[in-house]
Amino acid sequence: MSYHNISSKDRLKIDTLKKLKDSGYTSEPVKEELRRNLIQKLQKKENVFEGIWGYEDTVIPDIQRAILSRHNINLLGLRGQAKTRIARMMTLLLDEYIPVLKGTDLNDDPLRPISRQGKDLIDEKGDDAPIGWMHRDERYTEKLATPDVSVADLIGDVDPIKAATLKLPYSDERVIHYGLIPRSHRGIFVINELPDLQARIQVALFNILQEGDTQIRGFKLRLPLDIQFVFTANPEDYTNRGSIITPLKDRIDAQIITHYPHSLEIGKKITEQEAAITNDQKSKVELNELAKDLIEQIAIEARSSEYIDEKSGVSARLTISAFESLISAAERRALINNDKSTILRMSDFVGVVPAITGKVELVYEGEQEGPGIVAQSLIGKAVRQQFVKYFQNPDELRKNREQKNPYKPISKWFNDGNHIDLLNDDTEKVYQQKLKSVPGLEDLVKSQIKKPDNKELYFMMEFALHGMAEYSLLSKHKLVTGTSFKDLLSSMLNLQDSEDNDEDFNI
Repeated sequence: MSYHNISSKDRLKIDTLKKLKDSGYTSEPVKEELRRNLIQKLQKKENVFEGIWGYEDTVIPDIQRAILSRHNINLLGLRGQAKTRIARMMTLLLDEYIPVLKGTDLNDDPLRPISRQGKDLIDEKGDDAPIGWMHRDERYTEKLATPDVSVADLIGDVDPIKAATLKLPYSDERVIHYGLIPRSHRGIFVINELPDLQARIQVALFNILQEGDTQIRGFKLRLPLDIQFVFTANPEDYTNRGSIITPLKDRIDAQIITHYPHSLEIGKKITEQEAAITNDQKSKVELNELAKDLIEQIAIEARSSEYIDEKSGVSARLTISAFESLISAAERRALINNDKSTILRMSDFVGVVPAITGKVELVYEGEQEGPGIVAQSLIGKAVRQQFVKYFQNPDELRKNREQKNPYKPISKWFNDGNHIDLLNDDTEKVYQQKLKSVPGLEDLVKSQIKKPDNKELYFMMEFALHGMAEYSLLSKHKLVTGTSFKDLLSSMLNLQDSEDNDEDFNI
């Protein structure tokens, strides 16, 4: 009978080595434990990595195969691809509790102690050696690799204070203070951003990964550590900051490549799951699916933008922050106008810009444009892509002049010298009046969307203006407090006049 079959009630009674032996407990390596629990979950069709979307047919099967093979794992991928989250969720494949020798630094298995401390305890007390129970959450250790990480941090070092306190010579093994890896014995140890670890520190991991022995300040220790190693790495780090040295890479059994969501729908699931939106915000701001699609489309556009470094990646944190900022922009407007609730507007996307500028790495051309302009451009491209999913493609209408043009009444009104300024903090009444003042705009939306409700109608009317501007049917100008829509031709003439005046002034 192995310990994982012992009931919680019986486990509390097991507090000595003799009682543990009598219970039928048998030792099991951590990789066998992970394998056993994974097999059970697979047979029961249970999802181990709940909430990890988009990896069902790619990354997760690779991880399952690696665990079944008892492999150490390296998760390789750009930032924001859930690498660390996956590593943390592996604790769910550990048994809820395991027995340990009480008071030992290395979580010694009562039947197989590896530390001097554990062996001395067994020699001294025998079957009366005290037993404790360690929860699976305590069996996870994570370390971010930074240039200042030392061998002492990971492996250990001689502790002069311990030597003085215990009055021990430096030749005594008991003066050693063990590092994070030995203290992770019988658990999962994760090193994030492995290439950032200095080469000489990576060398120190060789024997631990393969042979289980190590050296600490001249002490040659045979520590058969029982650890599931998980590493994470960003391929960009291989050139920018460092690399995984070949002998270490050779000792990591499985390298699993992660990726960004393959579809907009998967991206939406991740964003909605991770965004910190309170119930109060949800009740105050009425959302629509198009707004969510636009947020995801921004990330998709960013990942292929010529202004953004594709090697650096565009994290899923961009869409999460953007979604939170979008809701907050609408919430702020409602608070300013003393509205109990509000309907999301396109103008609220002004709140998304800071979330974009803080999450992307620009190339030289992007730096020349400026982060704010690049962010606005990404929003515009997202609008352009989503616009043709709801409305007729203006480019196709230009090719087929015999087809009725639904945008003509709107364009004509602007061509006649009219314009509207949609301000970010307009009240609901003013906002709706401005949109209704544009002839044909409401009819355009109603002709494309069957029975739009109130929260859809005005959002789509404003969205139509943005879409027409992206397809050069109107001009759109950013105001300090909002957006102005005008006739395209007059805007171009005004711009030319402005440039001519500047040249006259220079002369």
